[in-house]
Amino acid sequence: MSTTATPLAINVRGLTKRFGERTVVDGINLEVPSGSICGFLGPNGSGKTTTIRMLCGLLTADAGEGTCLGFDVRRQAHAIKPRVGYMTQKFGLYEDLSIEENLAFVARIYGLDQVKRRVDETLERLGLTGRRKQLAGRLSGGWKQRLALAACLMHKPELLLLDEPTAGVDPKARRDFWAHLHELASEGLTVLVSTHYMDEAERCHLITYIAYGKVLVHGTSVDLLAASGLRTWEVSGVEQVRLTTVLSAPEHAARWRVVPFGARLHVTSVDGADLAEFLAAHHFDLKAVEIESGLEDLFISLMGEARDNY
Repeated sequence: MSTTATPLAINVRGLTKRFGERTVVDGINLEVPSGSICGFLGPNGSGKTTTIRMLCGLLTADAGEGTCLGFDVRRQAHAIKPRVGYMTQKFGLYEDLSIEENLAFVARIYGLDQVKRRVDETLERLGLTGRRKQLAGRLSGGWKQRLALAACLMHKPELLLLDEPTAGVDPKARRDFWAHLHELASEGLTVLVSTHYMDEAERCHLITYIAYGKVLVHGTSVDLLAASGLRTWEVSGVEQVRLTTVLSAPEHAARWRVVPFGARLHVTSVDGADLAEFLAAHHFDLKAVEIESGLEDLFISLMGEARDNY
C-alpha cells in the first residue's frame, strides 16, 4: 500500500517521551495510510503502549511533531480523542453489567443520540445480539474481546488503536477478530494494532517493529524480508545442541541466530553467510535445508542487533 497515493491517518516524526531520566520512546517516525492495518510489533517494554497513548492524546510527547487524523498530536489532543477508538490490553468495561448495558453506558459517555438504535446496530454487527443480556464478567476471553471492540466502535471512530487485543484469546476468536478488522479497514477505518503473534503480523498491510523506544523497520512484510538479506535454514540431526552452543559463542553470535522450532532448529545468517560451509568446516553431522526467511526470523535478527535503553 503506497503512502504517497493515500492520505496519512498517522504522520509523526521524532516522537519522544521520557519518564524521569529514561527515554521510553526515542524519536519515532511513523506513517500509516488511511484505511490500512498497521501491525505494531516489538518486545515488552519497547514503547508500543506509550506511543499509542501519545497518538490518541492520553499522553503528551516531550518532543517531536506530526498529526493524527489531521490534528497536531501535541496541541490538538482534544480533537483527536473523540475520533479514535482505543482498546487497552486489560478489559476495561464493567463486569457486573450486561453486554447491552455496557454498550449503552459507552454511548452515553460519548453523548450519542438514539442510544438504543446504536446499541442494537453494534450488537448485530459484532454478533453479540444473542448474548446481549449476559453479564460481561461471565464472558470468555474471546467474547470479552469482541465486546471491547464493539465499545470502541460505538462512536464510529476514524482510527482504531488496539493494544495487544488478542492476548490470551483462542485461535478461532483471533481469526474472527481479524476478519472484523479487515472488514472495517475495507470501509476506510485505519487500524494500528500491537501484537506478538507473527501470523497476525502477516495479516497487516504494514508492519512497524520497535525495540527499546526506536523504530527498527517499517514497511510491508514482503519488502522488509526482501531488504533484510537474511538466509535461513531448517536444521535436523543429533548435534543440534552442540550447534546451538557453538553459534551462540561470542565469536559467532553477531553473524548467526539460532531458535528451536519443534524438533528442529531455525538458523539464520545475518550477513548472507552459507550454513552448509560452516557445518562442513566445523565437522557437524547435521542436515540443513535452506528455507524462505519469515517474519519471526527477521524479528529475532533485529532483536539481536537492538540495544537496551534502560
